[in-house]
Amino acid sequence: MNLREHLKHFLHNKELKHKLYIIIFESDTPAGKLFDVALIICITLSILLAILESLQGLPSYLTLPFIILEYLFTAFFTFEYVTRIYCSPQPKKYIFSFFGIIDLLATLPLYLAFFLPGARYLLVIRAFRIIRVFRIFKLFTFWMEGERLLTSLKESSKKIAVFFLFVVILVVSIGTLMYMIEGTQPGTQFSNIPNSIYWAIVTMTTVGYGDITPATALGKFLSACVMLMGYTIIAVPTGIVSVSMMKEYKKLKDMQCPNCHKAGHDENAAYCKYCGFPLHKDSLPKDKK
Repeated sequence: MNLREHLKHFLHNKELKHKLYIIIFESDTPAGKLFDVALIICITLSILLAILESLQGLPSYLTLPFIILEYLFTAFFTFEYVTRIYCSPQPKKYIFSFFGIIDLLATLPLYLAFFLPGARYLLVIRAFRIIRVFRIFKLFTFWMEGERLLTSLKESSKKIAVFFLFVVILVVSIGTLMYMIEGTQPGTQFSNIPNSIYWAIVTMTTVGYGDITPATALGKFLSACVMLMGYTIIAVPTGIVSVSMMKEYKKLKDMQCPNCHKAGHDENAAYCKYCGFPLHKDSLPKDKK
């Protein structure tokens, strides 16, 4: 068997692909859990390495070990990414998936550093890959809560967009008003409307950097009003999303069984707890749909 035949056999080895798939994409086996733990450790160490490298005044003798470690981490992530493509049943679907794009971005910084020196610090994006820890500890129930939150945000998006537009108009108006009050004062920090709008945003969000402060009594009074207004405004988006989440939860609780018409089912239930009939059309047998 020549090299070409060996390569062809390797590329079409279904048994090897299946074994690698179980190890890399699953976490039900000891090998899969070990791989995921090793991957998360490498991700965490590589991020800490990037953070340490950004510090000023590090001893020069650490330069070479840091470079070697970064090459090793990048080699491991590159191998892992290529292996995922190799053993994936649908390589294109993986490549263009969220995790596929993140996996690719995690391998690129060091290669880009040869052309763009500052690009290597993009490897902090590997932090997103720590999300894989959910697979190890079987915490997929949190994903269900995340989906519910995303659904609520999507349903509330128009209300939030209108509210955001209202806040933008408000800070522009308040900033302009403060410029009219403070702009005429000698040595004022409110020298233009953009600076005044920046002050309005910082004050209304209760961040309060203190780099721009009013000097007149009227300006201080307006500041106090904006601060109090900020506390009420911040709570509005939370209330909008909370109401949407409660509606979604109530919808699930009030869902009736198509067979016995009883409600009060558990969350994520696929079958009626009273008669055992499927609650969703997707759960019905093909001959009964």
